[in-house]
Amino acid sequence: MAVFGIFIWTLVEYVLHRFLFHIETKSYWGNTVHYLLHGCHHKHPMDGLRLVFPPAAAAILCIPFWKLIGLFATPSAGRALFGGGLLGYVMYDCTHYYLHHGRPTLNHAKHLKKYHLNHHFRIQNMGFGITSSLWDIVFNTLPPKNSAKKA
Repeated sequence: MAVFGIFIWTLVEYVLHRFLFHIETKSYWGNTVHYLLHGCHHKHPMDGLRLVFPPAAAAILCIPFWKLIGLFATPSAGRALFGGGLLGYVMYDCTHYYLHHGRPTLNHAKHLKKYHLNHHFRIQNMGFGITSSLWDIVFNTLPPKNSAKKA
């Protein structure tokens, strides 16, 4: 169940990034909230202080997820699922920070960094996966191969 929780987190990561963090807003307050949630990260993608979701806010957001899991899972399965999802979230945060500030030497990490920075600097309406491109493949938001090449 914990592995399933990590898998579910990758979907949550994709959905939040695509539909909440890249929502189109038209009002002053909508633009302000969007900027605070994610816009500042795209405006200043290499600012390490704007990269990781604040732990206190993440802890507060854990409550509704815990309640949601409790609606459809047994207590033991729910704990494993929630723990896996929480681990997936921590892995996402660490990976996201590393993709912006690390110097990957492994091919997979190099690919993820190139893929994510492509989302920031070339084609922001595609490539919403951070830890994986799986959901970009499933939902047809995979950037074209040639968009990641140097100009």
